[in-house]
Amino acid sequence: MRRMAALTAATAARLLIWVVCVLASAHDAHAQCSARDVLQRQLVLKAAPVVPTRMGPVTSVSDVAEWKTISIGTFPDTFALLTALSAIGCGVGNSAAEALARPAFTLSGTRTAVTLLTVTAADLGFRGETVPLRQIYELAQQLGFGLAPPEIAPQLRLQYLDQPVGEFLVIGMNPIRTWIGEEVILTVANGGAGLILIGQDGRADAEIPVTSRFVFLRSVPITPAALNRN
Repeated sequence: MRRMAALTAATAARLLIWVVCVLASAHDAHAQCSARDVLQRQLVLKAAPVVPTRMGPVTSVSDVAEWKTISIGTFPDTFALLTALSAIGCGVGNSAAEALARPAFTLSGTRTAVTLLTVTAADLGFRGETVPLRQIYELAQQLGFGLAPPEIAPQLRLQYLDQPVGEFLVIGMNPIRTWIGEEVILTVANGGAGLILIGQDGRADAEIPVTSRFVFLRSVPITPAALNRN
């Protein structure tokens, strides 16, 4: 038990050092600044998404084709995951780095293939320029989309190296609170200066451009047999 506690403490210490280094170099790290700047420009300009928009509003998750399958549960701990991100030269924004270091960010203990779907708020039928994040999540889940575990964000970043320039994919996930209490959700993007993983406002009332493209899972209905196994 003492050995396990020592290993856990050592991993936590290394993770904390990594995050501190990221935050301390925020003014000098070009990737950090680029991550923040390109997200702000994307929100202001509301650039058209790379994936073509659909002809009409989605009425069910079955209307949306599977987009990509990735693996989760491939890293023993968060430090190993962060090391892999660093190895590919991925820029990690400040709030994203904080989110990855929080207890709410967990990794699957089992290697699993996960199929992802993408959809914009406009695809779901929202009109106007922006819509509260809460409404996007509520409607998406009513239509059969499921929220993704936080691990999906960095794993997608690692497994989507050919992401087109200008594409921003918002992970449909429950927000993670930073050390100062800000609610953050994660975005996988290529803003032109390289592949990045950044955080953005994850408050329920955050106004999200309807052109924003979200990554969701296909919701799995709970059957009586599944309930009996619990």
